[in-house]
Formats: sequence, structure tokens, C-alpha cells
Amino acid sequence: MTHTALRTAVVAALAFGAGLAVARLPQPARAAAAPLQPAVIDIAAITAADLPTPAPASPNLRSKLLVAADGATAQVQIGTVIKHYHADANEVQYVVSGSGTEWLGDKQVALKPGMMIVIPAGTPHAGTTDANLKIVSWKTPPQAPTDVHPVP
Repeated sequence: MTHTALRTAVVAALAFGAGLAVARLPQPARAAAAPLQPAVIDIAAITAADLPTPAPASPNLRSKLLVAADGATAQVQIGTVIKHYHADANEVQYVVSGSGTEWLGDKQVALKPGMMIVIPAGTPHAGTTDANLKIVSWKTPPQAPTDVHPVP
């Protein structure tokens, strides 16, 4: 075995061992998701009246959890949301209908149906709606209730 091959094998073994060690560390507590069931959800038919009353932190945003799995969640959102970030959750949003504006980091983007927004964990973002903006949002890992950090 050459010196380079030996070094590569040692590095690979160390990386594998580190991965095993990290996998055995205590993981954050998460609620167990119910097993997924086959479903067809008519997102176009969902209206603001179908969604729960907004939370005090975002009084103009209505949202409803549609799917929860061990590694991700999906929800529908209608309304505006304050500028904030998620320390641990990545988010992908898809604009179903309406229009609005998304602040993504330091950029402002006009939204229209068919657009997808990718929001890595730690990225400040916010949204305002011009006309019944409806978004489907996926978060991975599932967002903890305390993982909403307002940005001034």
C-alpha cells in the first residue's frame, strides 16, 4: 500500500469513527410524528378562514401543518410574517397564489405564483402580502417551537 493510499485509508477510518461517535450523542428531543398516510390535499381550496387564528408573534400570518414526518414538515401559510430566522431549520417555500414581497437576507424579491424560495437555516427572511399570498412551506428538520428568532 502506498503512503497516499495508507493516509487516505486512515483518514476515512477516522471520519467513519467520528461519525459513529457523533451518532451516539444525545439528539434533540422532537415529538414523534405519526406515520404518514396517503393523502391528497387541495391546496387551492384552502382559504384564510380554514386556517387557525394567528399566533401573537405573527398576528397577520395564518398557517396550518399539513404533513409531519421525522425529518420534515409541510404547512400552508397565508398572510405576512415578521423578519426572523430559524437557527436550525432550513425552509423551502412555494408560492401557490397571490402576490407579495419576500425579504431574503438583504434582498427583496417580488413574489408571484410558481416561484420557489430556498431559505437556509440562519437566513433572515420576512414576507408581506399584496393579494392573498398563499405559500406551501417545507421545513427540515422540523422547526422547533422556539426556533423563531426576530430580526430588527
